Amino acid sequence: MTSKPVVVYGASGYTGRLVCEYLRQYHVPFVAAGRDEGKLKKSMDSHVAGIETADYEIAAVEHDVTALTELFKGASVVLNTVGPFSELGPAAVEAALAAGAHYTDTTGEQDWLMTCDEQYGKKFADAGLVLAPGIAQMYTTSEIAAQLCLEEPGLDTLDIAVFWGGSPTIASTRTILVNAATSKAHYLERNEYTEFPDQGLVPLVVPGQHELALSLPWGGMSHPVWFKRDPRVANCKSQGGVFNVALMNGVPQIVAGALEATKDMAPDERDAVLTETARQVMNQMPPRENPRVNKTLDSVHASGPLGRAHCVIHGNSNYQQTGLLQAYAAYSLLQMPPKRVGFASGCQAFGHRELLGVLRSFGLVSEPQLTVLR
Repeated sequence: MTSKPVVVYGASGYTGRLVCEYLRQYHVPFVAAGRDEGKLKKSMDSHVAGIETADYEIAAVEHDVTALTELFKGASVVLNTVGPFSELGPAAVEAALAAGAHYTDTTGEQDWLMTCDEQYGKKFADAGLVLAPGIAQMYTTSEIAAQLCLEEPGLDTLDIAVFWGGSPTIASTRTILVNAATSKAHYLERNEYTEFPDQGLVPLVVPGQHELALSLPWGGMSHPVWFKRDPRVANCKSQGGVFNVALMNGVPQIVAGALEATKDMAPDERDAVLTETARQVMNQMPPRENPRVNKTLDSVHASGPLGRAHCVIHGNSNYQQTGLLQAYAAYSLLQMPPKRVGFASGCQAFGHRELLGVLRSFGLVSEPQLTVLR
């Protein structure tokens, strides 16, 4: 049981450390939790700027419902960065619910969002708690752009593109491979999930540059799940990628090779092979983001029978955006009720203009460029 109001589970990872850094800036006391106490202490001491001024404690915990429930008791909010979430998320969600704590995570796994919505959403709503998986730059910043477009009445179709500079972390790389091996990607068509065709890399127009960029559906992304219960939206498709063309060209080959090599394996054996493949792709923590290099771009075209809107948000440092959004979610929940309980996106729980203001105030995104055609 903790005396701190927030638990950061997976605090020693790349994203977890950034969450802790922004919690410090918000003066929010927290528990830095994970399986390895020594690794947690080293991460806090060496990689969290200003940690000496933070009000925090370290807690080592086993990854099971009983141990996590005991740790989460006394906390108001659990911020989870431990993935793959389809594999490891259920224990954390069930423990948060049992402990009476709000839950957010940084997932991009569409199947995990569907599970949260269908299996846990009502339970959290009945308890008056938020269940907000997927609060992260790759999904939330583009959702802000989509919500700005939807302020124009009569638009029911969302075409979302997300691009960023840099490379995925070790954990993100493993999640990409595991998710590709175990689930299908879907988009929303007439309010129903529709499986993406096997289309490979798709070139997309990127606002602000002449060169096309390569994209993938990345498991379908979060938006089709969030907007499935939004009466304004009937159709939603999301794709994205990194600006590095060579890296993007290599992703399908890496995924295809991993899937072929593990197709006849038992789940445990398959996961071990995928983990090793991920290490071969990315075996060290990326350096701290450089805003001149790690740029982000979120573009949303919204359309309807008689209207069009287009919103572009330029930004930088996608992992820092994620850390900030997670920290703000906790900060907000400690002071006032959310806009929605149960299963909700970041924008649905905290407000898209509020989240935009947070990102703007920390210098991580520019003023959105919104064009409306009537």
